[in-house]
Amino acid sequence: MNRKHQSKAAYAFSIPERAEILAFLRDAGTPHDLGHIAQALGLERADERTALNKRLRAMVRDGQLIRNRRDGYAPLDKLDLIAGKVIGHADGYGFLRPDDAGDDLYLSAREMRSLLHGDRAAVRLAGYDKRQRRKGTLVEVLQRAHETIVGRYFAEDNIGFVVPDNKRIHQDIYIPKEHRGGARPGQFVVAKIIKQPDKHTQPVGRVVEILGDHASPGLATEIAIRAHELPYEWPAEVEAQIAEIDADKKPELTHRKDLRGLNFVTIDGEDARDFDDAVYCERQGAGWRLLVAIADVAHYVAADSALDREARRRGTSVYFPDRVVPMLPEILSNELCSLKPQADRLAMLCELHLDKDGLVKGYAFYEAVIRSAARLTYTEVAAVVVDKNAKLRKHYASIITEIDALYTLFQISRRRRARQGLLDFSATESRLVLAEDGRVLSIASFIRNDAHRLIEEFMLMANVAAADFLLEKNVPVLYRNHAPPDKDRLDAVREFLGELGLRLGGGDEPGAKDYARVIEQVQDRKDAHLIETVLLRSLSLAVYSEENRGHFGLAYPAYTHFTSPIRRYPDLLVHRIIRHLIHNKIGSLYSKADMHRLGHDCSGTERRAEEAGRDVVQRLKCEYMQDKVGEEFDGTISAVTAFGLFVELDEIYIEGLIHVTALPTDYYHFDPVGHRLQGERTNKTFRLANRLRVRLVRVDVDEKKIDLELIADK
Repeated sequence: MNRKHQSKAAYAFSIPERAEILAFLRDAGTPHDLGHIAQALGLERADERTALNKRLRAMVRDGQLIRNRRDGYAPLDKLDLIAGKVIGHADGYGFLRPDDAGDDLYLSAREMRSLLHGDRAAVRLAGYDKRQRRKGTLVEVLQRAHETIVGRYFAEDNIGFVVPDNKRIHQDIYIPKEHRGGARPGQFVVAKIIKQPDKHTQPVGRVVEILGDHASPGLATEIAIRAHELPYEWPAEVEAQIAEIDADKKPELTHRKDLRGLNFVTIDGEDARDFDDAVYCERQGAGWRLLVAIADVAHYVAADSALDREARRRGTSVYFPDRVVPMLPEILSNELCSLKPQADRLAMLCELHLDKDGLVKGYAFYEAVIRSAARLTYTEVAAVVVDKNAKLRKHYASIITEIDALYTLFQISRRRRARQGLLDFSATESRLVLAEDGRVLSIASFIRNDAHRLIEEFMLMANVAAADFLLEKNVPVLYRNHAPPDKDRLDAVREFLGELGLRLGGGDEPGAKDYARVIEQVQDRKDAHLIETVLLRSLSLAVYSEENRGHFGLAYPAYTHFTSPIRRYPDLLVHRIIRHLIHNKIGSLYSKADMHRLGHDCSGTERRAEEAGRDVVQRLKCEYMQDKVGEEFDGTISAVTAFGLFVELDEIYIEGLIHVTALPTDYYHFDPVGHRLQGERTNKTFRLANRLRVRLVRVDVDEKKIDLELIADK
């Protein structure tokens, strides 16, 4: 929220903003303690000093200030210090990723003795190592990342310790005898850290939860939830707020547009339980009218309420093969904010008017009430509009006109975007089929059809309209930015394509259309998958930011997230801001500084969710492969590194490693540009997308590693 407003709400009086505190300390020339700062800024009351103390501590945590051993505060830049996040490595060393987005600083194993992966720290530049990397010397730990650690408990010579499941946490946790909590060797446990590491001693912990025996079915998700410290229990204040929600109470509708007479439909997967978007389409003269209805989550989740604070802490719903850890409680995500058929539901509407070529000519946002006419699945819609299944078309006769209109508009819009440059990578996704006890029964391919693309297309339109609307209003908001590839990546891609007789256009600043042109050119080539993989890996990660920098991959000058407020906190923020503008026309709910912090937090929770999901899938895949050691498979080289080849096995979409030492006798040299390993004596070459016959030789579930050996190249 606006900083001044937030101060009054939190403290019932105003205290200096962060910028004012920083300005004072910079001008002061020396560090000052709490008392001196309070006196200089005119804060005399005890409650004012208490509030100032909280703000100073928050500024230390965020890397704006450092607190010295005499309790004096000083700006980091005045002390030539660099603040950032620690990235640990299993071998004991690490890096500091600076907050200012500069180059990482190398942290030696000696410096890492006091740190764990994820901690925030302030370091001083200490020169360069032999590889010309910037080196850092630890000055202060700003914030600890871990209160608990999940891992396997072991005991040797009556000394207990927990080996973290997260291999970036390089130190074992010492468990004193009195804190073992009944854990047996080999069990997965959660250890609460009671003493953080320092340069002399390793971290000390207490076992607070026993998750289960090693390799117990269904344990993968429990481990990931705790290893990544995902909030999974609702705090008491959230439970109290939920208890006050009356699901049967009829909401006030007088200020909303009543659209219950229109045949909105939801289109989702067969096993979906929350339906946060519904669509309706009709012809309008020579063009089209498209309505995208999104569940009005902001109506139920007030800013700074217990629900809102917990949603922000979670940041996103986390999807695992066997369950979901939701951002919002079930009474909202699966009931009041789920656009179920034949039920009145509150919605935020994005109304789009498009010309005959599918180009948006105008839009409007408003609050509405809708009544979804049907809950459709992707499979059903594809059967209705693509396969023209007569039985299904008859079954949905009452809404078939609207379904056909949606599909026709989708085709028109898709063709138009394809002409402008549409990045549509054809990578295959997999889906794990689980038994009731959590074991993997099979692994199936996930195929996107036109029904998936239809919904994606219309959600993109609504997101772009929201970004344009908020840009026009000039209010602070979170944009979804996707930066173009950096120069090094572009040079590598161009050199790789040049070897294959291909060229990436666009000069120093290629656009999505230039990438799309290459993808289109190679569709009929045997190495199309190889080329697409290299192009995809050259792209940056998308992030949330208060600054609009455009979305390279989607080729949009401005983009935000509006369409999933049930499961993404940035979307909820966007809804809240749009609601404010609808009612107040002008003014903003949040400051740019608020958006900066929220963008950082939301990008972080998104990465955390992705990493947790990957960990579970990889562990389950390893468990699935355990009884297949010795079997042979066909596969494709999916990545080439200096230490070996990663091979994706056909049909089961599982990757394993052929270590470079297991390749035919020779010295192999890594060519990162050509994505290949080449034998020094034999000139034998292994490169991305080559087909191989391999044998499974080892599976390590704890390390989440699968080892293969080469039988033959194909």
